[in-house]
Amino acid sequence: MDAISWVVVYPEIFLLVMTCVIALADVTLKATSRPMTFGLTMLTLASVALIQAWYASQDQVLFAFSGLVISDPMGNWLKCFAALSVMVALVYGRPYAQARDMLRGGELYTLALFALLGMFVMIGGHNFLVIYLGLELLTLSSYAMVALRRDHALATEAAMKYFVLGAMASGFLLFGLSMLYGATGSLDIAQVVASVGQGQADARVLALGVVFVVAGLAFKFGAAPFHSWVPDVYEGSPTAVTLLIAAAPKLAAFAIVMRLLVEGMLPLAADWQQMAVVLAVASLVVGNFAAIAQTSFKRLLAFSTVSQVGFIMLGLAGGVVDGEASNAVNAYSATMFYVVTYVLTTLVTFGAMLYMSREGFEADQINDLAGLNRRSALLAGVLAAAMFSLAGIPPLVGFYAKLSVLQSLLATGSEAMLWVAVAAVVLSLIGAFPYLRVVKVMYFDAPSQTTQLVGPASVRSVLSLNTLLMLVLGLLPGGLMALCTQAIIQAMP
Repeated sequence: MDAISWVVVYPEIFLLVMTCVIALADVTLKATSRPMTFGLTMLTLASVALIQAWYASQDQVLFAFSGLVISDPMGNWLKCFAALSVMVALVYGRPYAQARDMLRGGELYTLALFALLGMFVMIGGHNFLVIYLGLELLTLSSYAMVALRRDHALATEAAMKYFVLGAMASGFLLFGLSMLYGATGSLDIAQVVASVGQGQADARVLALGVVFVVAGLAFKFGAAPFHSWVPDVYEGSPTAVTLLIAAAPKLAAFAIVMRLLVEGMLPLAADWQQMAVVLAVASLVVGNFAAIAQTSFKRLLAFSTVSQVGFIMLGLAGGVVDGEASNAVNAYSATMFYVVTYVLTTLVTFGAMLYMSREGFEADQINDLAGLNRRSALLAGVLAAAMFSLAGIPPLVGFYAKLSVLQSLLATGSEAMLWVAVAAVVLSLIGAFPYLRVVKVMYFDAPSQTTQLVGPASVRSVLSLNTLLMLVLGLLPGGLMALCTQAIIQAMP
């Protein structure tokens, strides 16, 4: 085993060792707030994020363990962003979890770290089995986190639904991967793409495998019509856990789409891009129209996620035109930018909800936001900025993210893609209504409560910084877009 192999997986080894250390150290603690566990978790996440950022800055593509694992700038940046996302989510979620007696043990922290380890394995996998193992580590940790409030019937029900539908999605994906293995005779992504490109694989078996792989990935993303688990799990999970499963896993899902569909099956783009267009339009229709009817803020955000996934699918659909991949870097970098900025906005939205929550009060209904501006102008401004960003209103980063995806579609020169882009704009205009309704409730409705909102200074500071970053990236998106473009160039086969 060469030394490079161990260097590539140092962050994963460090994360695994620290997770085990934190789990063992937590057993000896008696304080219900678990300050030492929280501190060690933050230190671990910050260290891992710094290591991954340093790896990404080296601008190298390295393979480890005979091609099972890859380290490239795209994967390293996504891992860095995922670690930071989990870090911010735990800062937001700690007061909420403590108020609901979810910190009797350190399970929330250790499960979040194991979920992050699963994301790292998914993002760095260059073999079907490695990617699938990472996916299962993430999903099993997520099931446990959703059910963490054992005395809460809604959370238990959500965990059961998540488990059943997640198992079905895993079955779809595994069956599709087995079809690809049967057609190409390999589990290694490099060998699969070589076999497909040379025309050595059975076309019918490949087509069947692609269908099941795309269906499994659509389940994991929450794209319509495979979205049924999203609103129920979002609503039933403790809000702190909802944030953990709504933010960072989207980065890992984008990574495995890139590994499986782009790096592994780019010669079959004509087949899976058609499915991506159908999934995109269906997600935009279902997500935007269903969000209008919601009274629960968490369900509104769940259907918002479905519509946002529609834009992610649109970005993936514009990479290859008539067998030419000249637009691939433009399309996939726009998609990566969209995913990263969507995670940033999601952190702000749920962070504000967690800040409003207190013992016995979830702040998960739209009516709970009534008159928020009179109780906390800062929090109302933060949440309004997040809503405007999700709606795609300038100068927030959501506007530029949507614009970059639409520009990548128009750059294809395809008339069909032009009409798809027009449909996406119209559906986005319709989808802006629920976000604007939330802003109207915060600023123009009479408050149901008059008590001032007071929370930890650490949460308030991180939330303000998070919102400022969302605005700065909307005004100056060039740096992040250049980073995404360079990362995609290195990742392209």
